[in-house]
Amino acid sequence: MLPLLLLLATAPGADGLTSIDYVPTLANETLEGRITTSTFVLEQPRCVFTDAQPGTHIWLVVALDAAAERFDAGTMPETPRLAFQTFPSNTAYATLGTSIANYPCPPRPGDFTVLRVGSETACRSDPNRPSCNGPLPGPGPYRVKFVAWDNVTAQAQTHWSEPITLKTALQADNLPVTAGGHSTGMIILTAILSILFAVLLACLVALLASWCSNSYGSSSIFSKPDAVTVRRYNTHHVYDQPAARL
Repeated sequence: MLPLLLLLATAPGADGLTSIDYVPTLANETLEGRITTSTFVLEQPRCVFTDAQPGTHIWLVVALDAAAERFDAGTMPETPRLAFQTFPSNTAYATLGTSIANYPCPPRPGDFTVLRVGSETACRSDPNRPSCNGPLPGPGPYRVKFVAWDNVTAQAQTHWSEPITLKTALQADNLPVTAGGHSTGMIILTAILSILFAVLLACLVALLASWCSNSYGSSSIFSKPDAVTVRRYNTHHVYDQPAARL
């Protein structure tokens, strides 16, 4: 009975590809940054492509939910039709291609077994990197699947994931407003300015205290000068003159 189930799980589909009974899933909910405004994190397809040949590469295909069923696995990755730079004008894009050897089964102790989709920014406008894992252009929703390609054609593929919707950043005008009528952003800005003013005031007080201390210390080193006594001398030779006695 078990061999029959395995055969059904990897039976060839209508397009000739081996269809693997696996649905890509998001990483555990406890993972920080599991879904952001431009990325999401998937579990790696460990122990999924068990019949893949050593030269096979596993790629992640990303599509908008509405266009997922139009994906053609006969298109090779790293070509304009599956390029990130033209997404979502094209149906889908292929990224994160890696050798099947990088998905060992079972995972080795300490292995990092998740994939962050949308984490590269430097290549998002580079046509020479069609497989760029660039930031996703909007909230979606998106669907993903893993496809095994050899050097000639696709060999196997998983099912599509459930729709994945990214977070949406709040605009400044849409920030929550408190009961007093002030937005959260305004309250935060006021608090920051108050802290900066307090720090500046403390610096000014410290500077003034230091200046006063230096001024007092400098004046204390001067002592009152001794009184200068000038003695009066009479020149004796003047009184020796007869005319001076008159």
